[in-house]
Amino acid sequence: MPGGCAVAETQDLTRKHLVSAMKTTADLLDLLGEEPFRAQAYRSAARSLEGIEAEIEELLAGDFGGIPKVGRGIAAELSAYAREGVFGPLEDAVSLVPPGVLSLFRVRGLGPKKIRALWTAGIASLEELREACRSGGVAALKGFGAKSAATILEAVEFALASQERQHLSTGLDVSLGLLDLLTGLEPRVAGDARRGLDTVRAARVTVSGSPEEVTARLGGRVEGLAPVEGKPVLAGRVNGVPVEVAYAPAPARGALDLMMGGAAGYRDELREHARTQGFSLSGRGLRRGDTLLDTPTEADVWRELGLPERPAEYREPEHDAVWQGLPDPAELVTVRDLRGMLHTHTRWSDGAATIAEMAEETVRLGHEFLGTGDHSRAAAYANGLSIERLLEQLREVRELQAAGVPLVAGAEVDILEDGSLDYPDEILAQLDYVVASVHSHFTLPPGRQTERLVRAASHPLVTILGHPTGRLLLRRPSYAFDLDAVLAACEAHGTVVEINANAYRLDLDWRVALAWRDRLTFAINTDAHVPSGLADARFGVAVARKAGLTPSGVVNTLPRTDFLAFVARQRAARASAG
Repeated sequence: MPGGCAVAETQDLTRKHLVSAMKTTADLLDLLGEEPFRAQAYRSAARSLEGIEAEIEELLAGDFGGIPKVGRGIAAELSAYAREGVFGPLEDAVSLVPPGVLSLFRVRGLGPKKIRALWTAGIASLEELREACRSGGVAALKGFGAKSAATILEAVEFALASQERQHLSTGLDVSLGLLDLLTGLEPRVAGDARRGLDTVRAARVTVSGSPEEVTARLGGRVEGLAPVEGKPVLAGRVNGVPVEVAYAPAPARGALDLMMGGAAGYRDELREHARTQGFSLSGRGLRRGDTLLDTPTEADVWRELGLPERPAEYREPEHDAVWQGLPDPAELVTVRDLRGMLHTHTRWSDGAATIAEMAEETVRLGHEFLGTGDHSRAAAYANGLSIERLLEQLREVRELQAAGVPLVAGAEVDILEDGSLDYPDEILAQLDYVVASVHSHFTLPPGRQTERLVRAASHPLVTILGHPTGRLLLRRPSYAFDLDAVLAACEAHGTVVEINANAYRLDLDWRVALAWRDRLTFAINTDAHVPSGLADARFGVAVARKAGLTPSGVVNTLPRTDFLAFVARQRAARASAG
């Protein structure tokens, strides 16, 4: 969905804000029926800006000049945005579109042209669209039909169910921004983001201090900042994202962190246990009668209650029966443990940087090697590589390797409708590793989809099954299939299962990884299309930690030579079994 007005404080502006503003502007121009070249100009400029690694200050110093595909007019608009916090063209477009119509962008499968048709027909909100799908109104519209209406209805209901959530990346970025503003009050990330959930309701932070101290630091920076009745919390919004800042005096901080750092069921259990022990527990502290106990840390609260310490990663209902058998947080995988950045994209397909540039950023971030993973020929929309172009890329990789660039050569190969792969085996065998992924035919019947994925996961040259369920968080659910059957095939054939670290995917879901953690090997892959995307590894690591994964369960924690040896053993075992 377009991000509203995308207003940001100038000092907090990021490349993400600029790119998002231009992409959203392009969508709204299409929705409004403006000349197509205007929308395309913003999309081209956004794509170009994604591939520029210069800091915002540097770009602003040059008034955004000299960036490919960013003309003078757009450069001036970006400069004004960076200085004033408002992207004029987006503000103008948003003012012409009712908020309910903007919400239709949250519906999977609806682009600007279809939304315009719905709007023209008088459908101007998610709720109205749901009713029109149910009543037959959408099916009767030109260009839709009964089958399309049924698909849209399913997507609308999904959008309505998820509209109060934010991606983990959004919640975490806003929370970290609040930490900078709350320096001196011992601020900590809390809530869903602290626990590493894939989506968050709000950006939550805890501090040691008073509401007056919080207001003094956040006044003018958080929209609508106000007390929450009955709670030690101030709430507001930052760029449309709900924000909650909880406060307590230092002696009660442990209780506050616990109450702001667990799922609702876990908090209820703690309060009930405290009651049975003669205590009362809330975000205002742990008390025995009228006496506030000195519990500055969560450990102090657990000790008073006679309970074992439960890590934040393990505070969901799915952990209740198993968490005490999972590794200690100090043993869980971290971003620093990742040696290889596998499944990445470059200019050879739909990425924005060269192989060398992606490898350079990989090393700068402290990792050891880059694994290329550009799209295969079936992905024409993503400039997928023909066999000839793949072999050209492979020659470039080998030349860079000889020059000392730390690389392994791979490809993200489409799983075709029947479960076969998009390149023949003699080509796949020349690659150091292979990621196989679904990018089409999402609506196959569940049985056929399962057979398709089982066949691909069983292929003797597939190293990793990419983004296994195809979900896009808050946008598109998984395709329908028997996931357990597919993962069982991965187990049987030694196929690695990807945890896609892109914050819009986080696929495999942590709950599934938790259930299969002792039976599978995983890869935490960024699916990065730009150098900055390599930093998304932190989101995939959050998923892995909630699943209780240690470095030994993640294949790309291996050094480059050991990873290549792993692939060689994987292929040899399949050859001997076949």
